[in-house]
Amino acid sequence: MEEGLTLLKREFHLKEEDAAQYSPLVLAYMGDAVYELMIRTLVVNQGNAQVNKLHKRSAGLVKAEAQARMALALQEDLTETERAVYRRGRNAKSYTSAKNASIRDYRTATGFEALAGYLYLSGQPERLAELVRLGLMKLGEVSLAGQEQEPLDLR
Repeated sequence: MEEGLTLLKREFHLKEEDAAQYSPLVLAYMGDAVYELMIRTLVVNQGNAQVNKLHKRSAGLVKAEAQARMALALQEDLTETERAVYRRGRNAKSYTSAKNASIRDYRTATGFEALAGYLYLSGQPERLAELVRLGLMKLGEVSLAGQEQEPLDLR
């Protein structure tokens, strides 16, 4: 992902911005897209399948309820800065809500998305990938074999 953001900055002459200066809802907007792309990439990497099956596999992990569970599972693993970004996103006043999620899950998921957007825009894709992998493991989406991590099996 870092190469992607660096490439975009170079090719489109994007100005350098401090990710912390974006509103929490802007961070969540970006984080939603980045997280969904990560999950879709993991699902597609499992092999060719019908698009509707790929969608069903990924939708279960990108919906607000799953993001909220991941955010709560990761709380003890976040740095103080990451917790602050998460809280800003969770507490942001949004004028929309998810159709199929509780308000609590929606706000918690917005905090997670804000964190994902912050990590992406601040050039920390490795940390974002680390947290997503850890979150998937904590949600039971990844199993451990001894000390080594097995590939994701999202089928």
